[in-house]
Parts: sequence; C-alpha cells; structure tokens
Amino acid sequence: DAYANIRPIRLYPGVTSALRDVPDTGIDYIIVRENTEGLYASRGKGTVTPEGVTDCMIMSRTGVDRIVRKAFAVAASRTSPRVTCVDKSNVLRSFALFREIFDSNAAQHANISADHLYADAAAAALVERPGTFDVLVTENFVGDILSDLGAATVGGLGMCPSGNIGDDAAYFEPIHGSALALAGQDRANPLATILSAAMLLDWLGEAPAAMRIRSAVERTLATATISLNANGTTPQGTKAAANAVIAAL
Repeated sequence: DAYANIRPIRLYPGVTSALRDVPDTGIDYIIVRENTEGLYASRGKGTVTPEGVTDCMIMSRTGVDRIVRKAFAVAASRTSPRVTCVDKSNVLRSFALFREIFDSNAAQHANISADHLYADAAAAALVERPGTFDVLVTENFVGDILSDLGAATVGGLGMCPSGNIGDDAAYFEPIHGSALALAGQDRANPLATILSAAMLLDWLGEAPAAMRIRSAVERTLATATISLNANGTTPQGTKAAANAVIAAL
C-alpha cells in the first residue's frame, strides 16, 4: 500500500537540458503520483472479447484524498509552495472526483497556492515553462507519462530518483526501473540510483546524510567530473561515475 509515488524532477548544474533553448530552464519540481488506483489498477483485470477490450479506471474518495494530502504535505516543506492538480475533469467523471477532492483539501491550506491544469495542457507547459512548477499531483497513468517527459528535460531517466511511500513503509528506486538493456556493460548512469538512496535517508529521518549525497552529486556534475549521454549512459562508465560521487562525498 505504498500509495504515493514521489518523483523529483530537478535540473542539476552542469547537466544540459533538452530545453536549453527555452529561456526558463530553472527546473525543480516534484510529481506526486497516485500509486495504487487509477487506470493501472485494471492491470491484468480488463474485460476481453474478440471484438474489443475494456480497462477500468478506479478512483476512490479515500485513495484520492490521501494522495492529495501527501502532495500538500510535500509542498509545505518547499520554499514557495504551490500544488497543481493535473486531471481530465472536463472529460472523465473519475477525474472530476479527483479535482473535487483536491479543491476541498486546497481550502484547508491557505498558506499553499493551488491551481489546476488538464493533463494535455500540463504536458505542453512542462516543456514551455517548466520553471514555474513546484508540486504536481495526479493519477497513476498520467503521472507515469508526465514524469518521463520531465526526466527528458533534466538529462534523462538516469537523473531521476523516486520513492514509493505509504503510511508505514516505503521503498526507493530510479524511475527507469532496472534498465536491463544496459546490464553488465558499465555504461548506465548511476545517479538516479544514488539519489534514490538520498530519498531513503530523508524518509528515515537522516536529512543531513541525504543532503550530503545530493551535494556530492551536485559538485560532481558542476565540476564536469562525469558527463552524460542523452540515452541515459555515461561515457566514463557506471563505476567511474559512482566513484566520482564517492570522492566528492
């Protein structure tokens, strides 16, 4: 029941963004993705006939309320807190419920700005003006798509950690998963995995240690000790990149 998939999207110094020609590239936002319901709850459970298939999107009041509450809790620790609800409430009743619950929670957090975007408009805005976002909260499937889009603007999937967090337990991983296509080649960018460890330390209450890891990654990138390819690999190799971070640490 790790219902909150937390995905920080940050452009580190020394990393070239795919949006380098866009004036506003101060990218530092967090996608809070619902992790147990939505369209993906239908995985393996769709109705199949010879003529078509139906997959159901599931939104419960309890499930939406807790992910929205988590988003506002994440925003509360930010410098200029704002939560953006990303939905398709103009088309689907399930998303209308999502927005209704979001608005109810927003009314309880007068110190945190709140706004809405339809999912398609959000995809465009994350390319056109990524520096204007702080925290986004959305359904499982939409969050999956938007976080990969965000990753492409900050150096690729190899730069993005994530945490799957419930009320009593959590686990942490890079958003790209296991990247089996790169196994054994000493080419994969290890930074998303290292930054996932920092998220783990935050969850354990070891904030100073987490900050040390992030600072080491930032110094390593800022000094061009390692370089990155757009496809998620590093020319220096996985081990060399990890050792550079260890040296900075």
